[in-house]
Amino acid sequence: MSPRNSAAEAERTRARIVRAAVDDASRLGLEGLTIGVLAQRLGMSKAGLVGPFGSREALLRAALDEAGAVFRAAVIEPLADVPAGRKRLARLISAWVRYLADCPFPGGCFFTAASTELDGRPGALRDHLRATITASRHRLADEIAAAQAETPGPHRPPDEVATTLIGLAMAANQEIQLLADPSAAARAEAAMRHAANLYP
Repeated sequence: MSPRNSAAEAERTRARIVRAAVDDASRLGLEGLTIGVLAQRLGMSKAGLVGPFGSREALLRAALDEAGAVFRAAVIEPLADVPAGRKRLARLISAWVRYLADCPFPGGCFFTAASTELDGRPGALRDHLRATITASRHRLADEIAAAQAETPGPHRPPDEVATTLIGLAMAANQEIQLLADPSAAARAEAAMRHAANLYP
């Protein structure tokens, strides 16, 4: 096998491990993910599973990063050609709710679950999650500010609106996943649009 093919195969193996780790962590929690069970499911040795990452913690960080990439691909990247403003924020909310309703993770929104699991557990993994969530909140507040700039005030502070939208999304995830409420997605989108002042 040539070095190029070897590197490509190593990257495919790493990607397969990360995706399986995301799926398991979505169902079992990050702390519930065990190297032994994951290795058995993938038909690998424990050493072969952890090797590409160096440690279990690094694998879990990679799982967090992969979950973030999946969210961005579903919610943020489709908006790349939409200028910042009310139209873009409305589409972001719609895409966000679709992501919650048809979640690519078996346990529902990965970051809602991870935030609940790690919020009281200091450590490097919590710090990594906190940095990811903080950056996402700042981006959301910027989107809200751009939408508000298109209409006369007064407006609620963008950070406050961001908190409301995130809270509604987390509630919607619970109603979709735990309560299996078929009306939850539509209700959440209506509530989020109202909170963002997107109705005429």
